[in-house]
Amino acid sequence: MRVKHLLVISLFILISACSSSNKVDESLTEVQLYQQAQKDLSDKNFSAAIAKLKALESRYPFGRYAEQAQLELIYGYYRISDAEATRDSANRFIRLHPDHPNVDYAYYMKGLASFEQDQSFLARFLPLDMTTRDPGAARDSYNEFAQLTRYFPNSRYAPDAKARMVYLRNLLAAYEVHVGYYYLDRQAYIGAARRGAYIVENFNGTPSTGDGLAIMVEAYQRMGMNDLANASLETLKLNYPKHPTIASGTFKPVVKELQDRDWFTRTMARWVGSNNDPLPPGQTRANEDLEKRYKDALEEIPKEIKESTN
Repeated sequence: MRVKHLLVISLFILISACSSSNKVDESLTEVQLYQQAQKDLSDKNFSAAIAKLKALESRYPFGRYAEQAQLELIYGYYRISDAEATRDSANRFIRLHPDHPNVDYAYYMKGLASFEQDQSFLARFLPLDMTTRDPGAARDSYNEFAQLTRYFPNSRYAPDAKARMVYLRNLLAAYEVHVGYYYLDRQAYIGAARRGAYIVENFNGTPSTGDGLAIMVEAYQRMGMNDLANASLETLKLNYPKHPTIASGTFKPVVKELQDRDWFTRTMARWVGSNNDPLPPGQTRANEDLEKRYKDALEEIPKEIKESTN
């Protein structure tokens, strides 16, 4: 207990030290504040720079450096990886200065903040597949870069934004493929077919378009809708003749038939797949209910089967 108290006290001391180190001298003039903020930015002391830029803006809201301080606040927040503050500062600048010659920078930084928001500490050091994660930030980033390229097609930031949009579009399409196969695996064939069609219609030209068609073929076959399955298969063969599902000349489903799975997987597939629109990966709606069902299913496994599998 004493060690715990010491840790708490040490944490408070550290926080106090950090806050006091960024305290801004109230006697500084506008020019001095700006110059010191510039030095902090050059020294990569971004927290101190943010404190001075905020002080400059609040003390001299109509001064010669006020607008520049607002722009550099966006950059400061971005450099300390505060995506929310970066976007808030950018939105504020856009709202206050829609005709500013550098407003395109604010749009660009909004997209960049969302682009890197999903890059967690673990994601930077582990080989995680980003297409299986919640793409909310990726969608935001894509839309924000799209705003920049639409409003400011000649911006110096537009080429970089367009390159990132290509990556993001491919990422979003690949995520939809994961969701489509998730539905197939749980026998939610209507949802899978819709997801495949969504990929083909909205992400045409991405590497995932063939996968979208393959999902449609498999879903329609499972539902016995042979005309739609054959039409989708012909489109797949015509446009993606080397797709893995038709490499042998005939369509090869990716998801196993339910009767080919082990006992526990069949039980879980029936239970979770009873909903026509199951929870896709990366989303959190009804997670607690799903976990409860999983635990209940485990408890219902016969004792002799549990012992035989251990």
